Amino acid sequence: MQSPVISESGPLLDMRRITRPDAGGTPVADRSMSIGVIAARFGLAPQVLRRWESAGLLAPPRDTRGRRRYEDADLFRVAVILRAREAGFAVRDIRDMLDAGAPSVRHSAMERGRVVLIRRIAEARTALDMIDHALDCDHEDFTACPHFQSMVAGRIGTGFRRPR
Repeated sequence: MQSPVISESGPLLDMRRITRPDAGGTPVADRSMSIGVIAARFGLAPQVLRRWESAGLLAPPRDTRGRRRYEDADLFRVAVILRAREAGFAVRDIRDMLDAGAPSVRHSAMERGRVVLIRRIAEARTALDMIDHALDCDHEDFTACPHFQSMVAGRIGTGFRRPR
């Protein structure tokens, strides 16, 4: 019998006998988790995991009752998908990154995601610069500061006149 796996960040993994569709219907001992357990572990709503499944990002096996049963490999995959989504990767690029057979397709997907992430990092740095300036500004009202206004004007674009 397999021993339960103890997770540092959660309870014992559920030990159940399930039927795996890819195993010819033969019950196998498995450490599997329900969609609710996985969703809670990552702070997601179960619908998010269902959407990812519909988009082809996840394909958890089902038990004899048709319920999804997530395994350790699915846990890893959810973590990768979540990080990629947080970085701004498109669903299509995540799917290509994880499942494309050709290394060139995977590489292209990662390059596209990298470009998006670089842009997001630049935008976050600009926002941080604005906050830092506002915190250190000598003006009683930082929004009246010409330097702060020029930082904001850069976000607005051409044709903006600073308030007086």
